Amino acid sequence: MLIGFSCLLSPVRMPAQEKMAQPELIQTDMNAEPEKKPKVSFYDFVVTDIDGKEFKFSTLKGKKVMVVNTASKCGYTPQYKELEALYQKYKDMNFVVIGFPSNDFGGQEPGTNKEISTFCQKNYGVTFPMMAKVSVTNEQKAPVYRYLTDATLNQFKTTTVKWNFQKYLISADGRLEKILESDVTPMDPKITSWIEAGNPARK
Repeated sequence: MLIGFSCLLSPVRMPAQEKMAQPELIQTDMNAEPEKKPKVSFYDFVVTDIDGKEFKFSTLKGKKVMVVNTASKCGYTPQYKELEALYQKYKDMNFVVIGFPSNDFGGQEPGTNKEISTFCQKNYGVTFPMMAKVSVTNEQKAPVYRYLTDATLNQFKTTTVKWNFQKYLISADGRLEKILESDVTPMDPKITSWIEAGNPARK
């Protein structure tokens, strides 16, 4: 068990609906009966990136996406290097990594967004999109993570984020397709074969 290790995620705002004066819609309806919960698309979410700018998931249409919660003081932190290598290898094949720093596990992401950004760039040369720090567990769970972990919303599977660097794989048409735990490294064939599958630009 890597109980002593943990990593972080970044903050997320409400889905695109918040832009339509409905900032409480998703969170409020989370307590509704499953059949009454709103149908939410992965592309509905609008979050804040690590530099404080708006990031619309609608810009990811047509790309396969890995969403991963990260941390700077975790046993899995060196995965940043492989995440960047994975991104560099496949970014021209309609693939992107989206990192969400989080301090939920063992306080292993205590830094500010600026500190996290500096750490990632200085130590691992991270160029893939990093979002603002968020919570991925419990009542404070960011809306996008509510979607990723609730089968009534993602139409795939209900899960719990167990630790830093858990990976959610989203298809090019916005469907959640795979959930991989922290010990599955970014260059694992489970991930690379998924990226390459059905891709005409496959190398």
